[in-house]
Amino acid sequence: MERTNQFVGSSLAFLDAVERASRAAPLNRPVLVIGERGTGKELIAERLHHLSSRWSGPLVTMNCAALPENLIEAELFGHEAGSFTGAAKTRHGRFEEADGGTLFLDELATLSSPAQDRLLRAVEYGEVTRIGASKPISVDVRIVAATNEHLPRLVEQGRFRADLLDRLSFEVVTLPPLRARQGDIPLLAEHFGRRMGVELDWTNWPGFAAEAMRALETYSWPGNVRELRNVVERAVYRHEDPERPIDHIQFDPFASPWAAALGSGGEQLPPVGMAVEPGDSQTPAAASPPPSPAGDDVSDFRGAVSAYERRILEDALARNRYNQKATATALGLSYDQLRHALKRHELLNAGG
Repeated sequence: MERTNQFVGSSLAFLDAVERASRAAPLNRPVLVIGERGTGKELIAERLHHLSSRWSGPLVTMNCAALPENLIEAELFGHEAGSFTGAAKTRHGRFEEADGGTLFLDELATLSSPAQDRLLRAVEYGEVTRIGASKPISVDVRIVAATNEHLPRLVEQGRFRADLLDRLSFEVVTLPPLRARQGDIPLLAEHFGRRMGVELDWTNWPGFAAEAMRALETYSWPGNVRELRNVVERAVYRHEDPERPIDHIQFDPFASPWAAALGSGGEQLPPVGMAVEPGDSQTPAAASPPPSPAGDDVSDFRGAVSAYERRILEDALARNRYNQKATATALGLSYDQLRHALKRHELLNAGG
C-alpha cells in the first residue's frame, strides 16, 4: 500500500510539535527533528519540505547510519572519476541532487568527524567539493536533520561539533513518544486497523474489543507509532472473523511455543506451558499434560498422535473452564494457534 503523509492524533503534545514544524516550514533555515525511533521524524521532514517554497524541488533523504564511515563523504558530496579505488566515473553527491530543494539527514549523530567538518562548510557557505576535485560547487539546499540522540551532550563529550550544532539548530522540533500522547493510541489503532481491513477487502470494520484496546493503551510502545502500526496490522490480518471485534493482540512477533529458552549455562530448555488460575489472571502455574497414550494402539502413528493432541486440548480446556484465552496461555500457544488446533479437532464449541 502506498504510504501517505498523514498525521493522526489529537493530543496537545503531538499537535504542538506539528504546529512548530508548520511555522518553521516557510523559512529557509535548517531544522533539527528530535525523537525516539518510530515517532515520525521523516514525516515531519516531508511536512517541512512540502509547506516551504521549495515544495516543487527535490526532497532527498540520506540515512547517515546506513553507510560505512569511509563512504559517507562520497555519498554526501560526490566524487570525481579515479579519486579512489572503485570510483570509475564522476558521481554527484546528495547535496547536488538536492539543489533547489531539501536534504533530509537522518541519524545525524552518526556522522564521522571529517564528515561533520565538510557538512559545516556546506551549511555555512553553500558550497560542496567532490572528493578528488579542486574547485567547490555552489548548491542551494535546505538542511533538515534528525536524530534520537541528545546532541548537546555529544558536544560535551567531544563527539559532535559545537559550531555545526549551532548552525543546524535554528529550530528544534521534538516529537513526543507515543506513551506521552494521551488519547492518540485509540485513534491510531482505528486508523491503521481500518486501512488494513480495506487492504484485506473487509466489507465491515468490527473494531477492537474493550480488552484488546485496553492492552494497546497500557503497553509502553518502545517502538512508538511504527511499532503500533505493525501490532495493529498483524492483529487485523490474523483475525479470522471480520464480523466480531478483534480481541487478540500479540505485541512480540517472535513469541512462539516452539522457541527454545536459554538456560543460565547456555543450554537449551524446552518451552514451558503456563496456566492462569481462575479468578487470578496474574498468577501463572505450570500446566501438566494428560497421561501419555502408552497403552493405546499406536500401529496408526498419525492417528495416535492426533488422539493424544485432542486429549491434551480437552484436558486443558476442562482445567481452564473452557476459557480459550486461558487455555492458550496454559499450553504456551497464541490464541490463533489454539483456535486452529480446536478447529482441527472439532472442539471450537467444547463446553458451550
